[in-house]
Amino acid sequence: MNIKSLLLGSAAALIAVSGARAADAVTVAEPEPAEYVKICDVYGSGYFYIPGTETCLRIGGYIRYDIGVGDVGSFDGARSFDHQDGDDQATWYKNTRFTLKTWTGQETELGTLKTYTETRFNFGNRNGYGAFSTDGDPIGNPAGNKNVSLNFAWIQLGGLRVGKDESAFDTFIGYAGSVIQDTLVPYGDFDTNVVQYYFDAGNGLSAVVSLEEGSGVVGTIDSYVPHVVGGVKYTQGWGAITGVVAYDSNYEEVAGKVRLDVNVNDQISLFGMFGYGSDGKLNDVNRDGLGNIIGIPAGGRGFYKIWGGNWAFWAGGTYKFNEKTSFNLQVSGDQDKNYGVAANVAYDIVPGFTVTAEVDYDHFGKFDEWTADPTSTVNFTGANKKNSVGGLLRFQRSF
Repeated sequence: MNIKSLLLGSAAALIAVSGARAADAVTVAEPEPAEYVKICDVYGSGYFYIPGTETCLRIGGYIRYDIGVGDVGSFDGARSFDHQDGDDQATWYKNTRFTLKTWTGQETELGTLKTYTETRFNFGNRNGYGAFSTDGDPIGNPAGNKNVSLNFAWIQLGGLRVGKDESAFDTFIGYAGSVIQDTLVPYGDFDTNVVQYYFDAGNGLSAVVSLEEGSGVVGTIDSYVPHVVGGVKYTQGWGAITGVVAYDSNYEEVAGKVRLDVNVNDQISLFGMFGYGSDGKLNDVNRDGLGNIIGIPAGGRGFYKIWGGNWAFWAGGTYKFNEKTSFNLQVSGDQDKNYGVAANVAYDIVPGFTVTAEVDYDHFGKFDEWTADPTSTVNFTGANKKNSVGGLLRFQRSF
């Protein structure tokens, strides 16, 4: 019995040891090394390579919170109807915006292939553009989701750009200063589909030719003939001189702007811009046999010559107190005696977070004519004040 027990015990021990060694022999696959995002510094900071491609991508945008008081301004961004926002707000109004931006870049045998998109989401007061009473007054100042807008979505290969952009009549020559309400006297409409070609000579001289669709009721082309914009710019360390000319194919009218930018020193930069446009057919009003207006008249304002009368001006500048604080000013006016003044102070609390406080004044030159009888003039806007004052406090986190 002892010998038998010893043999059985030895066999069990061998089996246990063999089983343990068999378990030890099992190997676990090593984890795959993580493929970290590679930085792409060819097109500036913030770009990275999309894994598995040669395309560089950047994602950015901003979150903005605006608090407005008074009767000047709208929260729709630079648009041709901002100068008509004379409705009495009766109280403060607010808007929150989230903007998402993307940039891509890739080198090809035909040049750099780029894309840019910008989409905006807004929640805030509607500034009287909603319901109206029988007297034409806005009912309340309701807040809510306002709109989602595709502001930019273009493709560019070398100098050729196609897609949704803002008109070269405004982007090539530049916007009217660093104030928030820069369209108290408007300097051109914006949204359009484009086919553009940019030329850069490399010595400070650049040019653009743009075929545009326009937008809106009177701005969108109504035939196969596009709007045409051409511009030339000369840039040096002291500043720049720029000129643009636009042909409005709907009304067969021409408008142009010239601009001078001067960098006085590291603290002061100044600009002046002058616009002139023909408005013959923009003033046409078609009526039927009973005298009723047929169609929608332009009222002297087209897609490019959006200001009142033939000429208009915009001037202003920026003074930097220090790296964080700057003062911005713009004054503007047109032949119809519409005038605007906008001034603000912008302060960078921390990098990427800016607070801006602005005060605006707007004068309606043809107020008496516009409000006398809505049926007697195509320039009627519904503005209920000849002189309007407003203020805006903006908080913006950019990333």
